[in-house]
Amino acid sequence: MHKPNQHTIQEKLILSKDIHEHLDSLKKQNISIGFTNGCFDILHLGHIEYLAKAADLCDFLIVGLNSDESVKNLKGNTRPINNYESRSKLLASLFYIDAVIEFKEETPIELIKKILPDLLIKGGDYKKEEIVGYDVVKDNEGQTITIDLVPGYSTSNIEKQIRENRS
Repeated sequence: MHKPNQHTIQEKLILSKDIHEHLDSLKKQNISIGFTNGCFDILHLGHIEYLAKAADLCDFLIVGLNSDESVKNLKGNTRPINNYESRSKLLASLFYIDAVIEFKEETPIELIKKILPDLLIKGGDYKKEEIVGYDVVKDNEGQTITIDLVPGYSTSNIEKQIRENRS
């Protein structure tokens, strides 16, 4: 896949309200846009391999990143371990990620409606039809793709191991 010019970490951190100015140019150039999302609280090998595979499927990969409050609502009061600023900059430092956008809601559905990606990409632990945004992307003639996850890697498992090792 063709990758547009790489940008600095700060340039990759895009506000949701500014996404259209970035997308218009890409769509005019017929650049395929992929979207995935998650908390990415403790970046680990499973995330790295998943995101690299997602990036290989498209020309421009956007990662929707849960806000701190959203992570807390989804995962409980002990999370996030790393705040949004840390998580977003770590993701943006990966050369194959082209943009990181925060979303504050429980799901990224509003962000997906704004972006209308060509590819909606999630981990293989989801059934395509159950993925948030599946219908929106399908109605826009896009595809939803799942990627097999690296067995044994999850932030919850890492967090559990850390807590057990403390005691």
